[in-house]
Amino acid sequence: MSSPDALDRLANEAFSGRVVRKDLLRRAKVGANVPVYVLEYLLGKYCASDDPEAVEVGLTEVNRQLTEHFVWPGEASKIQAKLKQKGKYRVIDKVKARLIESDNKIWAELVNFGSQFVHVPESVWQRYDRLFESGVWAQVDLIYDETDDDPVGSRRPFWIESFRPIQVAAFDLDEYRESRSALDRDTWLDLLIRSIGFEPKHFDNRLKLHYLSRLIPMCERNYNLVELGPRGTGKSFVYREISPNSHLVSGGKTTVPQLFGYLNRRANPGLIPVWDVVAFDEISGIEFSDSTAVQMLKDYMESGSFSRGKDETPSEASIVFLGNTDLPAETLIKTSHLFADLPRAMKDPAFLDRIHFYLPGWEVPKMEQQFFTSHYGLVADYLSEALRELRKFSYADAITTDFSFGSHLNARDERAVKKTVSGFLKLLHPDERYTHSDLRQYLEIAIEARRRVKEQLKVLAPHEYAKVSFSYLENDTQRELFVETPEKPEGVDITAAADLGVSETRVLEHAEDLSIVQLLQMPESQTLEFKSSMRYDLKGGGVNKVLEQVIVKSVSGLMNAQGGVLLIGVSDDGDVVGIEKDVKVLPQRQDLDFYENHLTTLLENGIGGAAASNVRVRFEEISGRTVCRVAVKASAKPVWTRQKGQDDVLFVRLNNSTRPLGAREAFNYISEHFH
Repeated sequence: MSSPDALDRLANEAFSGRVVRKDLLRRAKVGANVPVYVLEYLLGKYCASDDPEAVEVGLTEVNRQLTEHFVWPGEASKIQAKLKQKGKYRVIDKVKARLIESDNKIWAELVNFGSQFVHVPESVWQRYDRLFESGVWAQVDLIYDETDDDPVGSRRPFWIESFRPIQVAAFDLDEYRESRSALDRDTWLDLLIRSIGFEPKHFDNRLKLHYLSRLIPMCERNYNLVELGPRGTGKSFVYREISPNSHLVSGGKTTVPQLFGYLNRRANPGLIPVWDVVAFDEISGIEFSDSTAVQMLKDYMESGSFSRGKDETPSEASIVFLGNTDLPAETLIKTSHLFADLPRAMKDPAFLDRIHFYLPGWEVPKMEQQFFTSHYGLVADYLSEALRELRKFSYADAITTDFSFGSHLNARDERAVKKTVSGFLKLLHPDERYTHSDLRQYLEIAIEARRRVKEQLKVLAPHEYAKVSFSYLENDTQRELFVETPEKPEGVDITAAADLGVSETRVLEHAEDLSIVQLLQMPESQTLEFKSSMRYDLKGGGVNKVLEQVIVKSVSGLMNAQGGVLLIGVSDDGDVVGIEKDVKVLPQRQDLDFYENHLTTLLENGIGGAAASNVRVRFEEISGRTVCRVAVKASAKPVWTRQKGQDDVLFVRLNNSTRPLGAREAFNYISEHFH
C-alpha cells in the first residue's frame, strides 16, 4: 500500500468501520470468484484499521472465511458430505429461489453448493424478491435433516436455518450525511472516486465527474443513461461489482417476461420490478425477442410503469445502456451519429428521446494499472446502501431558485436535466449543503449530456428535433449562457447543418469510407435506403418485375435529393437477406457481372443513360450473403422516371421514403432545389 495520506486519515475518522483498503480488495480478489461487494463486506468487517498488523490479521481471517465457508465450484460434494457429517454448516454462496408447481412449493437453489432443492423459510423468500431473479449472495446456515414428509427416495435433507444477505444490516442516513459533512466537496469527490477503485490524482475534475455519473442511476429513480465508447474503459464495472442492487444484462436475447415478468406469476416478477438498476452491457449484441419488448421498455422509460395483463405496475428501476463503438466519436459525428452502435430496434427517435444522459465514453481512458488506488475507500456495500436510501428523495427543483432554462429546452429536456442535477447533488451533497457555483457546474454537465442526445436525434429526424441550442439563464441577472458539446467538429454548426439537410449527406460524403456493417448500423434516411430484392419476390416466390421498377424509383429519388446509398439484399429492418435468389432468376447468366449489367440496363431504360452514369455498383459479402451496394450521386438537374403508358414522374427521397411529386409539387421542388 502507498503511505497513508490526509484523505486516508479523514476517511477513517469520518467513516470508522465503513472503509476498506482497495489494494486489499485486489489481493483478496485473486482466485476468489465472488463479487467485489462480497469481499468488501468481509474486508470491512475484519480489516477496517490503519494498523498494518491488524490489517494482516484481518486479511488472514478473510481468507479463512473464504477457505472454510465459501463454496468453491467443484467442491459441492465435499461440502454436502461435511454438512451431513456435522448436521450444521455455514456457507457463503449465491442463493436463488423458484416455484416448483408440481410440488406447490418454493425451493431454494445454492448455486455452488450444487443443490436445487433446499428448503427455504417462507419469511426469507417473501422478504427478498431478488432470490427469484439472479439470486442473492449470502451467509447461510444449513442443517441436514432427513426426517421430512417427502416419500423415501425423494427426500430433500438440506434446510436453510438462517439467511444473512451480504449487505449492510442497518443503514443510518443521518449518520452518513453527518460523516460526509466532515469533508469538503473536492475531498469528498476524491473519496468517492477511491470508493469505486480509482486513484483520483490521475484525473481532472471533468473526468472524475464522468466516473461519478455512472452512479447516478443508483441514487436517482427512473433515470435513463447511455454510455458508448472504446473498449476497456470499465463501463460495466460499477453495475456488476459495486452494488448488489444492480443487475447487468450481457448480450443475448431479451424477452418481455425477462424484463417485466410473467403474467400472474409472482415468483417470476422480472428484472425491472426487482432491481434498482438494470444495465444492458454490450448493447450492440442485445437482441429483443419482438417489438413488444422494445415498445414496453420505451413506455416504461417515460412513465415509470408498465402493464402486464390488466394491472399497471409502477417501478423505480433506472435503465442503463452500455456499449462499444467501432469508430472514433469524431468519425461517427462526420459520417453518421453517436447512436450508430445501438441495435436497430433501439434507433427509434422516440425511444432515444427517453435518455436523460449521454456519457461520452470516448473521453474515459482505457484502464491502466496505475489508475487503480491503493488507498482507503468506502466499503462498496455501504456506499450502495447510501445510494439506495437516497433514491427516496429528489433534489430536482434545487436549481430553480438560481437558474431557469432557455427556450430550446422542452419539458422532457428540463426533466432530464433536473434529474441529472438531482443525482449529482445526492452523490456529492447528501447533506444538502452546496453553493451557487456547485449548482452551475452540475447544471452545465447535465445540459451538455442531454444536448448530446438531442443533437443525435436531430441527425435522425431533423424536422422533428430542430431546437438544440441549449442554454440556461441566471435568475438574478437574466444573463443567458449557452452550453455546447465539446465533440462537435470545429467550424460545423450542427443546428444550421440539420436545417439545411446537410446532416443527411454525411452518409453520401463518406460512403466510400464506410463498410456495409457500418451502414447497417444506421437507420434508413434521406441518403440511405434498403431493398430486399431487385427481381425475386421473397414473399410470393418467383420473378416480380414490379420490384425492378421500385429499384429504378429508389435510385431516381436519391438523385433528385441529396444522393446516397441503396443497399439491395437488405430488409427494411436492416437484416441481411442477400441477393442470391435474385441472381438465380436473372434472364441470361446467373452471376454478379450480369446482375450489374441487368441493373444498369434497368436504370438506362428508366431514367436515361446520362442519369444512370451517376451510379456506381459494387458487391460486398456479409455473414456469408452478398449485398449489392449502389452509390448514387446527386443530380445537377431533375431526373424523370419513365413509366410505361404513363407520363414521366419525378421521384424524390424525402426523410426515409421515396415519393412521387404531383405537377405543382414538382414545379416548386425543381425551382427550389435545382438552380
